[in-house]
Amino acid sequence: MAHHILIIEDDADINGLLKCILEEADCETGQAFSGTEAAFYVERKMPDLILLDLMLPGMSGERFLEELREKDAAVPVIVLSAKSALKDKVALLKLGADDYITKPFEPEEVAARVEAALRRSGISSIRNSGRDGNEESRDGTGKVYSYKNLVLDPELRKVTILGRETELTGKEFEIMKLLLAAPEKVYSRESLYEQVWKDGYYGTDHTVNVHVSNLRRKIREEDPQEEYIQSVYGIGFRLARI
Repeated sequence: MAHHILIIEDDADINGLLKCILEEADCETGQAFSGTEAAFYVERKMPDLILLDLMLPGMSGERFLEELREKDAAVPVIVLSAKSALKDKVALLKLGADDYITKPFEPEEVAARVEAALRRSGISSIRNSGRDGNEESRDGTGKVYSYKNLVLDPELRKVTILGRETELTGKEFEIMKLLLAAPEKVYSRESLYEQVWKDGYYGTDHTVNVHVSNLRRKIREEDPQEEYIQSVYGIGFRLARI
């Protein structure tokens, strides 16, 4: 089944160009030209991936992303923006974006980043199997991980802390699962990136740090008395020792 991509871009020419790029890559597309229109769209049908412009009439792209993450923590979002400063990219990653493409862009870059985001997430395959009533855990083991006050169920894609469900993004969930699966292992940033994002790591990329920081914050909000993720200076991260 073809992946369904929602394009949110107010410029009709750019929106049309993105539609052509994606359809040439055998994707199905939906189009929205404002944040408000996009919000109505996802209420009716949640896509497999979203391409999101920031400068939108009505609801801004940032606001749309924030509200989306309150409803669906898993769908990958790639932001399209003319802003190229590192602080802008980091701010969007913290808000919940999965990737960032700077305008002007090349069609090949858009197609490659969309393909990589879909490959990393595995979201479409999970949703498709769920429609047939035969959803399986991503690791296929059925194992449920428990550590201190946190329980992670790979099959249900669910995390609870002190009995309360905690919403994580897809990448945050995968990071936590890796740490729980090998509690004595220290993961370098490179290793985490390659295993979670399924892509090559670039030493100046702050993506891993941002996602681990967000993951820690969400856990701390539910259980401020316990430490779950430990930083190992000069190397990376591991599950905190009991």
